[in-house]
Amino acid sequence: MTKDLTQGSPVRLILGFAVPLLAGMLFQQLYNFVDTMIVGRFLGVTALAGVGATGSINFLVLGFCMGVCSGFAIPVAQRFGAKEESRMREFVANGVWVSALFATVITVLTVAYCRDILTAMHTPEDCFEEAYRYIVVIFAGIPFTILYNLLSGFLRSLGDSKTPLFFLILSSVLNVGLDLALILIFRLGVLGASLATVISQAISGLLCLVWIALKFPILHISRDEWRLRSKRIRELCAYGVPMGLQYSITAIGSVILQVAVNSLGSLAVAAATAGGKVLGFLACPFDALGSTMATYGAQNVGASRYDRLNRGLFAASAMGFVYSVAAFLIAWCFGPNLTRLFVTGEGSAALIDLAQQYMVINVIFYPMLTLVNVVRFMIQGMGFSAFAILAGVMEMFARSAAGLLLVPVWGFPGAALGGPLAWVFADVFLVPAYFKCRRTLMTRAHHVNV
Repeated sequence: MTKDLTQGSPVRLILGFAVPLLAGMLFQQLYNFVDTMIVGRFLGVTALAGVGATGSINFLVLGFCMGVCSGFAIPVAQRFGAKEESRMREFVANGVWVSALFATVITVLTVAYCRDILTAMHTPEDCFEEAYRYIVVIFAGIPFTILYNLLSGFLRSLGDSKTPLFFLILSSVLNVGLDLALILIFRLGVLGASLATVISQAISGLLCLVWIALKFPILHISRDEWRLRSKRIRELCAYGVPMGLQYSITAIGSVILQVAVNSLGSLAVAAATAGGKVLGFLACPFDALGSTMATYGAQNVGASRYDRLNRGLFAASAMGFVYSVAAFLIAWCFGPNLTRLFVTGEGSAALIDLAQQYMVINVIFYPMLTLVNVVRFMIQGMGFSAFAILAGVMEMFARSAAGLLLVPVWGFPGAALGGPLAWVFADVFLVPAYFKCRRTLMTRAHHVNV
């Protein structure tokens, strides 16, 4: 059930690992897409704007949770690559303890202050209650989000990217059914959409837990390995917290940008939401490549195979550049038709035009997004998670500048430029940082050998 990424052709290994990840991410986007489509078509533009108005704060909070879980998986992958199984399980056990603490604290705080957060973001009054009903349930489901991301991260650390895919497929199908039932039959509105998402996420996490118990004896933890170890906790936090902060710091810029979009009215919010959902699908290959490079980098560093780092990075980047061309063609040719899945009736033409503008501006810069994902996750897998925070700071400044400077002058096109500016700023930092990190590893290895 495990896969060693330290031997064999990097191209073949990266593709073999990334394709199941990509399929899983596409299915994850599918049930987000279906949520939005059903809300937009059956509940109207106001409800769609309500869901969309929560996007940046959703990314800030859940992004931190997912980043922490991804960081906790890195020392697990490194110990697996080094064939140190008992130490690997100690990291797994202590990762569970720390994740439970994070889940409790974050859930309590976000649910308690949800209304205050939406008020501070200047959420439009006509969609405020819709936004609250949606996001408060998502926040209440944070423990299930952490459960799935932590366990799927451990599975991927051992080279298994297929099992999380199977569970996501199952939960996606369930989510579609729950969406239709809770919104169309039980008339729960946006509350039904958020409940469907949380229930599906919970089932994915529980299935991962059962699968590990049945099929992964290498992860069966002894009583001694379950002990809290301060050294392991410090190491886990050294990887996980910077990765979580990377997402959150990046999301601060997204929140500022979202506030600027909110000021443009519900139509702009709905258009950015619809365009963003299509872009979420188109960006899945970059996310899959990024997650792959985190595991690839971690295993090869654990095995001291530093010679394979450049080969893997160049191979993944080339794949991303080729796909960027295909993504542009898809957005240019089919973007309006995809947007029509979300809206009908009066005002839909104006919304579709804005959403298409939003999509095209973003996909033009997809080569930059390739490097953001491939290089950043490779650096994290190599053990230099602190650099992720600095890259996040660069993205935060870029998105903040778009929200504070470009939107007041250019309006909606300025908002659409927020993401591309963030990618360019991050790449200016990340590309030189990667080569510095690699030189550091090579120097350490030389000193050890001498």
